[in-house]
Amino acid sequence: MDKVITCFRRRPEAVSRLICFPWAGGGSIHYARWGTVLNSCIEVFAVKLPGRESRAKEPFFQNMQQIVDEVISVLLPLMREKPFALFGHSFGALTSFAVANALKKQHNVEPVHMFVSGAFAPYSETRLNYPQRSELSDEDFLRWMTSIVMKLFLPVLKADLRVVESYRCNKPELPFLSCSITCFDGRDDIPHDLQAWKEATSGEFTIKMLDGSHFYLKEASNEKILLDYITKQLETSELDYF
Repeated sequence: MDKVITCFRRRPEAVSRLICFPWAGGGSIHYARWGTVLNSCIEVFAVKLPGRESRAKEPFFQNMQQIVDEVISVLLPLMREKPFALFGHSFGALTSFAVANALKKQHNVEPVHMFVSGAFAPYSETRLNYPQRSELSDEDFLRWMTSIVMKLFLPVLKADLRVVESYRCNKPELPFLSCSITCFDGRDDIPHDLQAWKEATSGEFTIKMLDGSHFYLKEASNEKILLDYITKQLETSELDYF
């Protein structure tokens, strides 16, 4: 499991787990650190993808199915063991959705809560019509990303974008989840048609806007708001689950 998951603090006594998925080009450390901040009732698992951190020498995944298959093969027994929630920002929001989709349809397992941040729903018409940035020339791609990333991160970022931009998902005819979904986003980020996420669940649906742009969650004040909210929701979910 350590190959795929970073966990800074094991909590066998925890009553629930929070499984976090990285943003495009990102690693697992930012989320793994949450395990030292959240209370002892919550154990934090941060997904670690190929091509970065201790897996830097492994080839990048080429499609979403590879991510889904690996995460589920490692975590399914643990997901059956106790309540869990999923958190993903941007690229991570879509990978968490793909995992939740496969878990429910193939194994009849679902999270007690999904927290998605800074992303279109995968079946959103706006998203499907958006420019495919992974197909840009390196020059145009770097021009777009100048304010965000250095050239060092170009290969991993483009690889992740290629995965998410090739991911297609039909709009659910009926909600396939019953858990709550909370959407977070930065007020200054591009509009993400967050309302479309509601189509995935028959449970409660909430949108929370925080100050900042795409990486609003890296601001200490926003991180505190976000983690306090997640903790409160998981504590409530635990009571309902048991």
